Order: sequence, then structure tokens, then C-alpha cells
Amino acid sequence: QVQLVESGGGLVQAGGSLRLSCAASGRTFSINIMSWFRRAPGQERDFVAAIRWSESSTYYSDSVKGRFTISRDNAKNTVYLQMNSLKPEDTAVYYCAADSIGRYYTRQYSYDYWGQGTQVTVSS
Repeated sequence: QVQLVESGGGLVQAGGSLRLSCAASGRTFSINIMSWFRRAPGQERDFVAAIRWSESSTYYSDSVKGRFTISRDNAKNTVYLQMNSLKPEDTAVYYCAADSIGRYYTRQYSYDYWGQGTQVTVSS
């Protein structure tokens, strides 16, 4: 089993920045990919960004490309999401996810492990 704990959410004005963290514990050696998803009120949970655990490949949704950066610290078993130039439409609950395969990394149902989520609210 892998446990994921997110932190770093909060309230920020449009144009501001936040950094989310996701700390993994347990059988972290089994992780191939870690990702961030988000769910806005009344919407589906959507893919935001992903990073391979043992290489440098990163992936982003079109809506955040150029504004968000995903990174990892393997020594701390932690993944980060640096969010810049935030917009009101980025308001959502952000979830960290991990998977041992990571083939279909944009699909939420591909992931075995999820964090509890952290709220990000961007005011206009």
C-alpha cells in the first residue's frame, strides 16, 4: 500500500502562486508515476500534471501548461506542484495520485492510490 498526503492549498488572488506538496509513504518503491488531478464544483476530476518517479518525464494538461510545474524530491518521497499565474478557473480540490504502471496517466481510473485532496481557491 501507498499512502499520500497533500498539503499547501489555500486562498490566493488571481495572478498569485501556490505550491502543493504530496508526501508518499509505504511501498513507495512500487510507484512508477505520480500525478495531480483536480475537481471543480460540479465537474469531473481532471488530469493536471504527472511525473515519472525514476526519470525526468513530465506531462501537463493544456489548461496549465506554461503556468504549473510538477517536480519531485525522491529523497523525501514528495511531489510538488508549483502553480503560478493562477486564475479563478483553477479553483478546485486538488488530488495527488500514484500508480505502479502509469500507462494511461491522464485517466483517473488508472491510479491505485489517492490522497484526501486539498482545496485551492483563486479569487478574482
